[in-house]
Amino acid sequence: MGRKAHGGSRSSRAEAAARALARAERAAARAADSETPSNVAAVAEPTTPSVAPPAAPIPAKSHFPLRFLAWVVLAIVVVLATGTAAVATLGDIGVEVPVLRGLTLDEAQAGLESVALTVGAVTYDATSTEPTWTVVSQSVAGGQVDEGTAIDLVLAGAPPVQVPSVVGVTVDEATALLVASTLSTPTVTLQYNDTVPEGVVIAQEPVADTVVMSGAPVALVASRGLEPAPSDSVKMEAVKKFSGAYSPKSVVATQQGLIFSQNMMYRHNIAVFDAATYEPVKTIPDRVTLADFGYPEYSGSVQGGPVEAAVTPDGKYMYVSQYSMYGPGFSHPGDDDQGPESGADPSFVYRIPADTLEIDQVIKVGSVPKYVAVTPDSRYVLVTNWVSYTMSVIDMAQGREIKTIKLGQHLRGITVNSTSKTAYVAIMGGSDIAKVDLDDFSVTWIKGVGSAPRHLVISPDDRYLYATLNGSGQVIKIDLTTDKVVGRINTGSQPRSMAIAEDGRSLYVVNYESDSVSKVRAEDMTEMQEIKVGHHPIGITYVNDSREIWVSCYAGSFHIFRDPVQ
Repeated sequence: MGRKAHGGSRSSRAEAAARALARAERAAARAADSETPSNVAAVAEPTTPSVAPPAAPIPAKSHFPLRFLAWVVLAIVVVLATGTAAVATLGDIGVEVPVLRGLTLDEAQAGLESVALTVGAVTYDATSTEPTWTVVSQSVAGGQVDEGTAIDLVLAGAPPVQVPSVVGVTVDEATALLVASTLSTPTVTLQYNDTVPEGVVIAQEPVADTVVMSGAPVALVASRGLEPAPSDSVKMEAVKKFSGAYSPKSVVATQQGLIFSQNMMYRHNIAVFDAATYEPVKTIPDRVTLADFGYPEYSGSVQGGPVEAAVTPDGKYMYVSQYSMYGPGFSHPGDDDQGPESGADPSFVYRIPADTLEIDQVIKVGSVPKYVAVTPDSRYVLVTNWVSYTMSVIDMAQGREIKTIKLGQHLRGITVNSTSKTAYVAIMGGSDIAKVDLDDFSVTWIKGVGSAPRHLVISPDDRYLYATLNGSGQVIKIDLTTDKVVGRINTGSQPRSMAIAEDGRSLYVVNYESDSVSKVRAEDMTEMQEIKVGHHPIGITYVNDSREIWVSCYAGSFHIFRDPVQ
């Protein structure tokens, strides 16, 4: 080490000390034999008087002071020699490195500085399960090093990032800033604002300058511009009509720019449209090889029959029910008139990511699955199995059915409250609505609401439930604080599917046998409009951002209406 060159070896230092001692002893001996102390100048002979009186006898000199001086010199030499050796020895030993595991960076730095060490390079282990930003390893753990040595540290978690301010810029600009800062692509919710232009960020979470881990999620609130007039204060206006090689059973908006239309076994595909341009984006065949999705008991490829669809709250996935399966391994396809005793084949639900529009997951359920709903907390996909008389509960994380709940004859519509605590299920083969507790899957009932309840929607505040009664040609309103019907209206013949405006103030109902769509004011259950559309309207969806209503008809046509903003 650096101090060895100055101090020399221990043996050489000992030899130097011995030589110094010998020199001191010889010097002391010479001083004892000398008549004149070595440190006193000689005195000249006197010149007068000529006859000097007899000189007084010179007393014998004591050797004590001289020997004492020699020993002092020797002690100094020895101290100097041994002191140098001691310092050199301490330099050899160095300082003990403390164990820092489990400490924060500030704590680790304080611990190192307390023993004259410093923090070296700091890196991060994003895979570590230790508490975030605590020490999981160090370049030297224990042992001795020189003072001033830098100790490298590894901390648990991803590196820290300071969140930039993105309030006041557009969503696209905010996204670019956040991604450039190694944060995740933000989730964006929209909110009407009278002063901030549409598309500009109003708020962010975490707020600016917060220190988070690299890759951490960021949520933005962006302006939707001026709040439009309430939906029930305006009338629908026709926007577009088109038709083609479609036989849509249902139509569903992702609320992220796409519209899915399910064409059943009549076309064996799903048609996807751009919600803004109305142009087709892709046609997705319903043919799959089930063995590729974890069902080796089925060989070869088979076809389904897309019926209904439900989108996840983030708009990333669409779950599509298949009426029945057709091909090897399926010899008893289901039918609307069958029941559990028929032995109809089970069927499947497909998952389709909105970014790839390719089937990436297939989940086995009951016979003739019809309606599909995703819980707002993205925990479950719920599927009503028409022939099995059951509702399947699919765990989204596991991608499989975890429970079946027997509810009654010919189940159809499902809606779930905003807390994801209760699912409401229409029993189309009767006159009741089931209430399923999604914590323990217990069931209670809203009894006797009317003939053949088919489709259900719930108000944004969870206060009211609305149901179409296919058998009696009515739409009803149920107060969920009492589970009592508090309003009814006759629309057209056989009201089937229904949508609700984002503000909860208007209902949109397709009347299957009347070839029409009705707009109903939710507050007092009065019909505001009834407009003719194509033959057998069967599907309907509401696009929140544009306030547009898509109606699909079995005959292959689509009719698009819009609620004016003002």
